[in-house]
Amino acid sequence: MATDYDAPRRDEVDLGEDSLEELKARRVDSQSGSVDVDETEVAENFELPGGDLSDEELTVKVLPMQSDEFRCSRCFLVHHRSQLAAERNGELICRECA
Repeated sequence: MATDYDAPRRDEVDLGEDSLEELKARRVDSQSGSVDVDETEVAENFELPGGDLSDEELTVKVLPMQSDEFRCSRCFLVHHRSQLAAERNGELICRECA
């Protein structure tokens, strides 16, 4: 049984003097009408943006790398040749990584 630590404490002598009606009344008063809500059940009903997209198909056209583009050897992003900062040992490096 749960113990209410905020309730005033009583001596064992006082506990023996309680009548049956007082105990029943105290029991009914201490029972709460509210129901404990499980937070995980409530959270399952929320749908977050960008959630489950497993049934969705992406229709993005992927273009191959163009002749005026290069792939940075550090960040592996494709950049335009104007972003080329250095070439070390045959590796192309963009301005952001240099």
